[in-house]
Amino acid sequence: MSLFVATPAVLPTSSAYASDHLDTPTVTADPRADIGDLYAWTSADGHHLNLVMTIVGHSFSDAIGYTFHVGSGKVFGATSTTTDVTCRFSASYTADCTAADERASGMVDAASGFASNSGRLKAFAGRRDDPFFNNVRGSRSAFDVAARALEHGAPVDADGFPQFDAATVASIRKEWHQTGGGPGQNFLAGWTPACIVITIDLGLVNGGGPLLAVWGETASPHGRIDRAGRPLTGNALLSPLDEARGDRLKERYNRAEPSRAAQFIGDIQRTLGLYDGYDGVRGNQWLADMHAAPGFRYRRLATLLADDRLWVNSASPRCTQLFAVELARLSGRRDFAVDCGGRTPNYDASNLYRSLLAAGDLGSIDDGVHHDDRPHSTTRFPFLAAAVNTSPAYTAPTAASSAAADYHE
Repeated sequence: MSLFVATPAVLPTSSAYASDHLDTPTVTADPRADIGDLYAWTSADGHHLNLVMTIVGHSFSDAIGYTFHVGSGKVFGATSTTTDVTCRFSASYTADCTAADERASGMVDAASGFASNSGRLKAFAGRRDDPFFNNVRGSRSAFDVAARALEHGAPVDADGFPQFDAATVASIRKEWHQTGGGPGQNFLAGWTPACIVITIDLGLVNGGGPLLAVWGETASPHGRIDRAGRPLTGNALLSPLDEARGDRLKERYNRAEPSRAAQFIGDIQRTLGLYDGYDGVRGNQWLADMHAAPGFRYRRLATLLADDRLWVNSASPRCTQLFAVELARLSGRRDFAVDCGGRTPNYDASNLYRSLLAAGDLGSIDDGVHHDDRPHSTTRFPFLAAAVNTSPAYTAPTAASSAAADYHE
C-alpha cells in the first residue's frame, strides 16, 4: 500500500486534495483491480512462505487474475527461478488458487480457507481488516509545511535536496506526529478490503535459492492493471510535477516488470532528494553518496527501490524488520543477517520507510501511530483480523472503497 506520501514539489494545495488521487485512471476505474498492500514472510516453523495481498475494493472480479510472483536466488538482487501463485474467482463465490502443480479451490469467505490435496498450498479469500496503520492526515500536514517552504524560496540543489531552515524542519516533525493538533490517528482504522492470503511450502518457491523476491499483480485478458512490491514505492516515489505526467509515469510503472526498473531510476532520484531534506541534514539518507557527481547522490537507493520487490530470507523463521535483507547485504548490518525481512502485518512500515529516506536510520521519523487498532497474527492463518462487517466479498465497489484507493498502491 502506498498511503499519500507525495513530496513537497508535487503536493497539490489543500483545496485540491478532494480531486487528488494517487493511482492511475486505469487502476482507480475498478477498485477490485487495485492492490492496497503486499506482505510476505516466512512461517515460525521455517517450512512455509506466507503471502497476503489486500485489494482496495471490497470484492474480487471474475475477469481479473491475482498473482504473487516469487523469484528465488542465492545472491541478493538476482533470482534464477520464479513460481507464480495465482488466484481467480467465479461469479458463484468460488476461488481457485494454483502454484506449480498445486491447486486449492474453495468458497470465498470460508473462515478457515481451503487447501490443495497435498496440503502444500493453503488459501483464504475474503474480507479482513487492513493491517497498514498510518497517520495520513498528519503526513499531509507535514508535507504542507514543506510545500510552503519551497513556495517561499527554500533553495534546492542539483540533486533535489531542499535546504529547509530549522523552524521548517521542527514544524514538519510536529505536524507529522499528530492528527488535527491531537495525538496521531490511524487513517485506515476499521477498514476491511478484500484480501487473498496464501501459505505455501517453501520447497515450492525456493528452487533457485533461499533469497526470495516477491511482487504482486492484477491482470485482465488485456494485460496487467496494477502491481506492488514494497510499501510506498509505486505512488510515493513516482510523483512528477504535473498530474498528467504522473498518470503516464505510473501507467508505465504498473505495466513494467521489475526487470525493467531502470527507466524509473531518474524520477525516483529526484523524489529521494526531497525526502532527504525533511530532517534538514543533507546526505544522511540511507545509501546516499556525498562524493557522487552532481545529480547522482541518490542513485544507489533509487536503483534499489526501482526494482520494487519484497526480499525475504527464507532460511530464517525470524521476521522483525522491513528492509532487513537489504540492510544486511548493502549496509553490513549483522544484526539483520538472520532476519527474514519481507513484511509482516505488524511491521511499522511507514515510519521505518520514511526514516530511512529522510534520516538514514530506523525510527527518527514518527507519525505517532505504531500499531494497528486490531491485533493481527504472524502465525495463525489467515493472519489478518476478521472483518467486523462480514458481508460477502462480492459486494459492488462503493464510494468509500474508491476514496480509500487514494491512499494505497
